[in-house]
Amino acid sequence: MFAYLVRRVIGAVILLFIVTAVTFSIFFLVPRLGGASADDMASRYVGKSAGAAQIHETAVKLGFTDPLYVQYGRFVKGLAVGADYDYGAGIEHCPAPCFGYSFLTSQPVWPDLVSRIPVTASLAGGAAFIWLVTGVGTGVVSALKRGSVLDRSLMSVALAGVSLPIFFTGLLSLSIFSYGLGWTAQGGTNPLDETNPIWWAYDLILPWVTLAFLYAASYARLTRAGMLETMNEDYVRTARAKGLTERTVVMKHGLRSALTPILTIFGLDLGLLMGGAILTETTFSLPGIGQYAVIALRANDLPKVLGVTLIAAFFIVLANLIVDLLYAVVDPRVRIS
Repeated sequence: MFAYLVRRVIGAVILLFIVTAVTFSIFFLVPRLGGASADDMASRYVGKSAGAAQIHETAVKLGFTDPLYVQYGRFVKGLAVGADYDYGAGIEHCPAPCFGYSFLTSQPVWPDLVSRIPVTASLAGGAAFIWLVTGVGTGVVSALKRGSVLDRSLMSVALAGVSLPIFFTGLLSLSIFSYGLGWTAQGGTNPLDETNPIWWAYDLILPWVTLAFLYAASYARLTRAGMLETMNEDYVRTARAKGLTERTVVMKHGLRSALTPILTIFGLDLGLLMGGAILTETTFSLPGIGQYAVIALRANDLPKVLGVTLIAAFFIVLANLIVDLLYAVVDPRVRIS
């Protein structure tokens, strides 16, 4: 078990290093291959109103005229120990981990991300709990009642959940439950400002349910397919022949074997959401990482976009590492291999 853990951790560290190289290439190498000059790169850091002379001066000070390998070394060094940025009026220090420095707001990117991570984590965590419980539960019931009216009804709802985009269901939910009936919060507030957990949940309940509806549908269909496959296996029939209760057969032998693909997709989905639920946060005006990315794109603020990309990649790698470790708990054969 320990050797398995060490291998996965080393693999995650190597993957994070590869992610930094790929991210740097996307933002700095690919534009160069597309014909962008150093001045074109610098224009993304100074905004749309800067003149040609100011853009060129910024390109020199930021090192865009240096070779790409030098720029990448400086990029990695900034993540490890911080960086200094000379933007003309003075030198600004970006403490480690330096995910970039926004010259439009004169602020490092990392503190902004840290302040918004709790909002995104609250949204993703609550929605994940709802969709995991309801999605897996619905899939198990549908598999056990295969072909019944209940099965067809549940899968029809799941199909609707997969098909409807979040910006449609989100706006429709706001129109009905917030503005129409007044049952839920109308959005536009920071749920972390609430000192009472009840009001915190009240601000997030509609985004939770709306986001969970989309994912629960996929989990219900995936769980149903997995349960239909495992419940016909020989070891399940053997468990029934030994006199085990139906609940034990379903939960311990059937569902446990069907959890492996669910764990995989759950880790990816949660990691992606921790990097910013862009549509949900924009629809409900939640000040999370996703809304931060939209604001940065509209302002052409490249360091913020770069920072969001890095933090999203980090959460995805971390989620995959946790999933790999959970494999060893769910399926003992993983530890043997």
